[in-house]
Amino acid sequence: MARSLDGVLGAPPETLPEGSQSGCVRPTRLEASGVKKSSWGFFFTGLVGGTLVAVYAVATPFITPALRKICLPFVPATTKQVENVVKMLRSRRGPLVDIGSGDGRIVIAAAKEGFSAVGYELNPWLVWYSRYRAWQAGVQHLAKFYISDLWKVTFSQYSNVVIFGVPQMMPQLEKKLGLELRDDARVIACRFPFPHWIPDQVTGEGIDTVWVYDMSTFRGTEKRP
Repeated sequence: MARSLDGVLGAPPETLPEGSQSGCVRPTRLEASGVKKSSWGFFFTGLVGGTLVAVYAVATPFITPALRKICLPFVPATTKQVENVVKMLRSRRGPLVDIGSGDGRIVIAAAKEGFSAVGYELNPWLVWYSRYRAWQAGVQHLAKFYISDLWKVTFSQYSNVVIFGVPQMMPQLEKKLGLELRDDARVIACRFPFPHWIPDQVTGEGIDTVWVYDMSTFRGTEKRP
């Protein structure tokens, strides 16, 4: 008795979904939509993460100096402060130094007045920016900027010293400058005065106040007629 074809070949294969090949099933619209959303999610996360890393890399050098035990944070000088400093430098000669020079505006202003001016700043980003600004102002031959900790620099070669300090550092800086500066040196303190020195001149108001200290007066070596 003849057997049926099904009996010889076995059960018929299951019907594959339309459009499938070799057992592979084409993803549905819902699945494809989920893949696209997942891709955009990874892209957005990467974009945000990259932006945060970039901001951190740029901001950290500006913020870090303010986190030290004795800090000299970057606070840009106002236009009036710069004017007051330049006013107190009139009739002065000799090299000038700005301790914690920030974005370089004091050094550049002094260079425009003909001073050979130097800025010491611990923040490398600000030093590079200051150099660019000096070049832009055309005074790069007179205005120099160096990356250095102010406590590791000797200031004996400078006749004019400018400092935008904070109260916590002024006593220690007062001692340092008193030991290092020559009798003909002038110190110009901005925003905060020195705790023990008596200023020879004071100009400006509020945050624009400038205190002027002549070492000759402090040491009693001023020339008398």
